[in-house]
Amino acid sequence: MAIYDTEEEQLEALKRWWKENGTSTIVGLAIGIAVIAGLNYRQEYKRDQANQASSIYDQLLKAAETDQKDSVDKLAKKLQEQFSGSDYAAYGALFQAKVSVEKGDIATAKDILKKIADGPDKELSHVAKIRLVKLMLASGEYEQGLKVINTVDQSSSSKFSDNYDELVGDLYVALDRLDEARTAYQKALKNGYQSPLLQLKIDDLTAPEKVEAKK
Repeated sequence: MAIYDTEEEQLEALKRWWKENGTSTIVGLAIGIAVIAGLNYRQEYKRDQANQASSIYDQLLKAAETDQKDSVDKLAKKLQEQFSGSDYAAYGALFQAKVSVEKGDIATAKDILKKIADGPDKELSHVAKIRLVKLMLASGEYEQGLKVINTVDQSSSSKFSDNYDELVGDLYVALDRLDEARTAYQKALKNGYQSPLLQLKIDDLTAPEKVEAKK
């Protein structure tokens, strides 16, 4: 704004500026206040939702510790219904799958694990896939287990690669493909995988030269 000689000129200049810009200024302020209020409400809503989900998940953990299977199942379903897509819902589903296995409902456990495996959280996806393959191994679905592992995204699986290698070995043993099993086990061992049973599994596989010597 220019420098004016008298207070009257300054007052007139302010009146003209307000006449020209007053409405847009008020609108701008109103929009700014509304945006801030909206952001605050959204943040408060998210905090409230997170607190509610956390409370339900705490109840689920306590139910799991005291072996209240039905309560675990109900609370896991509640998390999925009210907080779908949250980490709490996904972790709750892992407990739900565990309870289903303990109840002997393998089909339901597999369905739950498949949904988690297809979810956006990469780490939880791998945890779910590993558990799913273990169920397939226990159910005699050896080829299906290998197919699941073959679909694993290698770019995000480095943290779990040794678990997958050991599982591949287990599946090959079940299929009586012992050379391939040994290779998978040795790969996991070579990469420093710390599994107390891994060396025992390798030792249980008779070396090829010993097999030839027995013939």
